[in-house]
Amino acid sequence: MKYILLLFAAAVFSSCTKQLDQNPVSNTTTDNFYTNSNDFLQAINGVYSKLRDYPSQSLWLSEMRSDDIAAVSDGNRDWQNINDFSPNITTTGFIVSSWSNNFNGIFNANSVLDALASKGSVLTDSLRTRITAEARYLRAFYYFQSLRLYGQLPIIDKALTATEVATVPRSSVEDVYTFIIADLEYAAANLPATYTGADVGRATSYAAKGILGLVYLTRSGATYGVKGPGLNSNEYDKALALFNEIINSGNYQFLSDYASIFSYTNENNKEVIFDVQFMSSSNGAGFPSFLVPVAYWTGQGISNAYGNGYGASNFNISKNLLASYDATDIRKAFNIQLSYSAPFVKKYIDYSKRGTSGTDWPINYIVLRYTDVLLMKAECILHGVGTHSDAVDIVNQVRNRAGLTPVADVTLESLFEERRKEFLGEGLRWNDLVRSGNAITIMNNWIAGDGITTISTVVPDYVIYPVPAVEISAKAGLYIQNPGYY
Repeated sequence: MKYILLLFAAAVFSSCTKQLDQNPVSNTTTDNFYTNSNDFLQAINGVYSKLRDYPSQSLWLSEMRSDDIAAVSDGNRDWQNINDFSPNITTTGFIVSSWSNNFNGIFNANSVLDALASKGSVLTDSLRTRITAEARYLRAFYYFQSLRLYGQLPIIDKALTATEVATVPRSSVEDVYTFIIADLEYAAANLPATYTGADVGRATSYAAKGILGLVYLTRSGATYGVKGPGLNSNEYDKALALFNEIINSGNYQFLSDYASIFSYTNENNKEVIFDVQFMSSSNGAGFPSFLVPVAYWTGQGISNAYGNGYGASNFNISKNLLASYDATDIRKAFNIQLSYSAPFVKKYIDYSKRGTSGTDWPINYIVLRYTDVLLMKAECILHGVGTHSDAVDIVNQVRNRAGLTPVADVTLESLFEERRKEFLGEGLRWNDLVRSGNAITIMNNWIAGDGITTISTVVPDYVIYPVPAVEISAKAGLYIQNPGYY
């Protein structure tokens, strides 16, 4: 899995700049392809390849959107309007590329599933089932990520031509969730529990259960009166059951050393349930340096260390977050570079492991880890299912690893604050805020308390992002823009 590139996607699937321009696999290509198991493995690797964009989405569209980061731009930067909750971001690069990338991933998954239906007889039953489950897991993953970003989506369950796609309207959030859940249930029932060798990094049954649990947790969140990810569905019991299956499996472990979770020499460790695989040079990661100012690299005497060209911009850790860390919290020193003009996230930086550039780091991006499952279990308990003392024990386990004293009790408010410090730089904060039901209040209080002058007021419409303008204009009347954006 370390060697998954865009080769297959480029050679077999036509890449496109927007979802409505997706092209089907040509007849000539498909006639000569899918003749053996290796062809199908290349195809499913092409579906995984679209995960390369996930760190960018989670850091620029979630971490940057939250009260963790108070960024200061040196000019007209794409991320600045995201950070500032501008209503005029329908053409912003991150908004456009995330929609396009996720729907390309969905297209690739559908193409594999179509091929399995017509040519899957060349595979053994077990391999055909596994690849089907991988494709459905990844299709659900891309859909869930897109739902959290954009709300209502078109449901596309097979590879379509551009003309055909232009007839598919956005479906309700409820219907999109139904589609996602069906895929994840199939994946959870049919994926292997573990892999060995070169297959480590592929989706497992527990990865599917973990994302499905998060789906139920997210769906149970507040609605804010918008067509976003929260449906107030009260499905905490379903989420809890899935998290318990992961915990009781014995396949994962709460590591005693926080830093070791993110070590370059300890990838795919017992904390990791699902991650995006990267390696240096041929498939290096850019995310370790996304939120690091260029001036810091210059000060370290390192050239060609940052590949995104954000000049003199700063990605400051918010004053509110810094003040929330206890002085003895080891996560503060590990996650944040403090000895600089303004603190920033340095969680993934290891100079000795840097490849050829600032976008070439051989470190995987963790999507779901065991501590997250534990704390989401505590969240379910605090919503009225399970045993309250178990939630307290979980939080104290996390605090103990961080070098903190135990607490006598835990509330939803204190749980989300613990999550904020635990997962800084992992792209979870904005989704956590939205799920909590307190995103608007917390963000506006933070803006006032930290003296943020670039943001006026956060309103419920901003719980989700706008549909990219290019999708709105592709066919008049097919999509209606999300309220609050222009």
